[in-house]
Amino acid sequence: MTWGAMRRFLFLQGPHGPFLSQLARALRATGADVHRIGFNAGDRAMWRGPGFTGFHGAREDWPAFLADTCARHGITDLLCYGSTRWMHRDAAAFARASGLRLHLVEEGYLRPFWITYERDGANGDSLLASLSLADMARALDTAPTALHEAPDRWGDLRAHMVWGAAYHAALLAGRRHWPAFTPHRSPGPAAEARLHLRKLATLPLRMLARRHATARLLGTARPYHLVLLQLAHDANFLDHSPFRDQAGLIDLVLAGFATGAPAHHVLAFKAHPLEDGREPLRPLIDRLARAHGLSDRVVFLPGGKLGPLLDHARTAVTVNSTSAHQALWRGLPLKALGRSVYDRPEFVSDQPLPEFFAAPRSPDRDAYALYRAFLLRSSQVPGGFYSRAGRRQLLRQLPDLLLAPTCPYAALTGPAAAPQHKRALAGPPPTPLEKTGNLP
Repeated sequence: MTWGAMRRFLFLQGPHGPFLSQLARALRATGADVHRIGFNAGDRAMWRGPGFTGFHGAREDWPAFLADTCARHGITDLLCYGSTRWMHRDAAAFARASGLRLHLVEEGYLRPFWITYERDGANGDSLLASLSLADMARALDTAPTALHEAPDRWGDLRAHMVWGAAYHAALLAGRRHWPAFTPHRSPGPAAEARLHLRKLATLPLRMLARRHATARLLGTARPYHLVLLQLAHDANFLDHSPFRDQAGLIDLVLAGFATGAPAHHVLAFKAHPLEDGREPLRPLIDRLARAHGLSDRVVFLPGGKLGPLLDHARTAVTVNSTSAHQALWRGLPLKALGRSVYDRPEFVSDQPLPEFFAAPRSPDRDAYALYRAFLLRSSQVPGGFYSRAGRRQLLRQLPDLLLAPTCPYAALTGPAAAPQHKRALAGPPPTPLEKTGNLP
């Protein structure tokens, strides 16, 4: 009997490109059976091989369709790209109730040279929440002696954009055959395509603006604090934070800065590399800065390399961006306003925002080195979803992890990371006041 015999996987939505098809092929080589449910023409176009089933029903029909598919094929394992899309949330609940193994792949917590592989939960719902640093220290053979490099670029960005364009082109071309498809984020595929085309057309102007803004900030002698903005439509932002849009975040940070920061300090907002302009950030920041009397102390950066900006920053503020690891790697004081896998008192300041901007506390570098070493030994898998070389590297390890009897954390720590963990971050996300102190 081959190693993967008696394991029957069901894949739902995944990263754009051929990753899921190639992973299925690798699993079949172990003796496992693999099926796939697609939700639109993009999913269909990206799948190569047998086992594809299309879901053409309405959203309320999905739980019954999933249960029937799992029963018909004797599914033992369910794999999703993240757990917050509507179809994945329902599937995760079904997997837990039915005793199926729930596998989650995500962009790397320590991106760009790793992806994340976990079971049962990811990001704010990760099993990491149940593990203390003492658990991690006991699990590691030796104490880490140095921090692994934290690259300051986003990863396979070009390949990511190419596969994303191909996926959405196929989705739009075939949407009449999938009339009931409900995307997991707004404003929908057609409007999103228009945003990407506008972004492409304005690329030269945006590059000049980005370089000019970065040069001005780095050329000043004034101390500055860096706000790492995220995509407001991203599930990690919406599902693991108290904010519903960028305005709430920006207004809160500006209020804390106006109250606590020394008068000669500057606040810089840096846009996400994939920001597409669906929420006009510059006018929003300018308007809110004026309302707080900070027009001459606020800078907007429409992208740019993060490393040089962090090298000279006083602090970093984010919701729950993975780019916070670059700040922690540099020993910068960090304030995180949402739920994240790194939201621990050893790394992330629990000071109210005014106090944080006035006298920020630095992270414990030794504790962060331990945490980072544990991640690299467990859930961070070398490789990437989008480039050919990245997928090749990833597929050397991922099938074995999927077929392993325990999750990567339990493989190191034992019972401390059992799947039926207490979700330390369960329940609704904290309100901004609970996270940041006594702002008005």
